[in-house]
Amino acid sequence: MSSRSIVAPVALAVGLLLISMVSYQCGASLAKHLFPQVGAQGATAYRLGFSALILLMWRRPWRRLGSPRDWRVLWGYGLAMGAMNLVFYMSLRTIPLGIAVALEFTGPLVLALLGSRRLLDFVWIALVVAGLALLLPLREQMHGLDPAGVLYALAAGVGWALYIVLGKKAGAAYGADAVTLGTSIGALLAIPFGVAHAGGALLSPALLPYALGVAVLSSALPYSLEMVALTRLPARTFSTLLSVEPAIAAIAGVVLLGEQLSALQWLAIVAIMVAAAGTALSVRRPTLTEPLAN
Repeated sequence: MSSRSIVAPVALAVGLLLISMVSYQCGASLAKHLFPQVGAQGATAYRLGFSALILLMWRRPWRRLGSPRDWRVLWGYGLAMGAMNLVFYMSLRTIPLGIAVALEFTGPLVLALLGSRRLLDFVWIALVVAGLALLLPLREQMHGLDPAGVLYALAAGVGWALYIVLGKKAGAAYGADAVTLGTSIGALLAIPFGVAHAGGALLSPALLPYALGVAVLSSALPYSLEMVALTRLPARTFSTLLSVEPAIAAIAGVVLLGEQLSALQWLAIVAIMVAAAGTALSVRRPTLTEPLAN
């Protein structure tokens, strides 16, 4: 087999994964534009509601639900997904997109580093702590981050970690249908919050195209591209590439939302990215991959 025939599929997978990450952050930016009309709760309801409809029409999982399986794991997975998306969008109300993603990233990082005993692993932990120290509003600053927004982003990180643990079990039980069913359960959690906050505004014809755009950019398109990338890339390579996501989010925030970050905030994002890449490269038995519904 020629080197070109080996490199080409890998290069394609890397390109698809990068497009997937850009798509997701563009979707988050578009969702933030909906906040003045329907709030973060309404934007979450749009994203999960339309995503569930798209996935249900595409996968039609009810055709494969005959055998008895563990519904508790599936419901835990779906509720973790819904809560994670809701609190992440709540964080975007008051803190920049890049910082929210960096803070959320700490959940999977901590999960990956649990039980670490090697000196190198503590280097990555120290980088995460340093990044958080630069981001968290621990000092009296005129332009400090909103504490509530920070807490929401960190809560999203906890949700992401739970999503990974429960998602692996749900995936083992339900296969590819786990994402569809989990998204539907997540929508059942998010939609009542959206209705309670935005009411009839959610049905505004002028907003529905934007809502569909959020669902496609944040879920349908990136999930499809990630599935292709996952089949062509080693897990460690996949996880390492994900470490650039906070930077993509920060750039999307600057370009699409007009957000501005200080030099220290950029340094904090870089520290968390390096920790994510280092963790992925040094883990002995890579077991964590990108959850398909972050």
